[in-house]
Amino acid sequence: MPNKPKVLVTRLLPPEVEARLQRDYDVELNPTDQLYDTETLLAKAEGADALLILPSESMSAEVIQRLPESVKIVATFSVGFEHIDREAAKQRGVIFSNTPEVLNDCTADIAMMLLLATARRGHECEAVLRAGGWTGMAPTWMLGTKVTGRRLGIVGMGRIGQATAKRARGFDMEIHYHNRTRLPADLEQGAIYHANANEMLPVCDFLSMHCPLSAETKHWLNAERIARLPDGAIVVNTARGPVIDEAALIAALQSGKLGGAGLDVFEREPQVPAELIAMKNVFLMPHMGSATLETRNAMGFRCCDNIDAYFAGQEPPNRIT
Repeated sequence: MPNKPKVLVTRLLPPEVEARLQRDYDVELNPTDQLYDTETLLAKAEGADALLILPSESMSAEVIQRLPESVKIVATFSVGFEHIDREAAKQRGVIFSNTPEVLNDCTADIAMMLLLATARRGHECEAVLRAGGWTGMAPTWMLGTKVTGRRLGIVGMGRIGQATAKRARGFDMEIHYHNRTRLPADLEQGAIYHANANEMLPVCDFLSMHCPLSAETKHWLNAERIARLPDGAIVVNTARGPVIDEAALIAALQSGKLGGAGLDVFEREPQVPAELIAMKNVFLMPHMGSATLETRNAMGFRCCDNIDAYFAGQEPPNRIT
């Protein structure tokens, strides 16, 4: 139909999301899920009124300045927006939106999966079993770390951090947290607040990262802070890879300072250091925190809601610029 706004979608999305976009817009999809380089993206954006992107598409100041004048709103299929230069977007007058809240539970599920799998040597156990190396029960074989009743430190007690704490309470874990501000008692649910993160680290048998990536949080968990953790502590990261200094993490795992790590995100995705891949005490996932059909649909629908609101003359509900 004429007069429908044109929307460029840069990646393959779940069928229900694409069906909604095709119903409501003149939409250009990406059925092969080919990654667009900057020049291809800008060429395809000619004449588009809106873009629906992923973090795989960098929205640097240069790219934003070169966007066609027709582009008025860009919806990112993500909660994080470190791939977007928000100041450049404001100067250019382009609205950006994200998809908060809809992936809290699934990301928290993955955090607990990583915690449990690392503590109980899930990678090693499965590898031995699949290789035919299991010969039966032995009292001292493949012993892991008990989770129940242990102390969990959470860095970043936002929605996902709180959802992780809720799950950890099911294992009778003692919850400690560091956040920019202390939570109200009804959200804290008995968790112990540490205004100074360095004072929290020595009591963390497990440490789970849930802070956003920013200039302040890049390499937040560095060699100095790792040294403050108890010997044998386990680190979990479902936030963003660069919040951990990966070289310092690898050194601490190799030295035995850390007992293990469960990682869903990496500093230079999709590249994963060979040292991490080779380690038996590391449980790795390829950035799967939101990877359920229900959550990916909800993320896509949230993008649609933001685009719909803009073209209806309303404020996009998840506007970030």
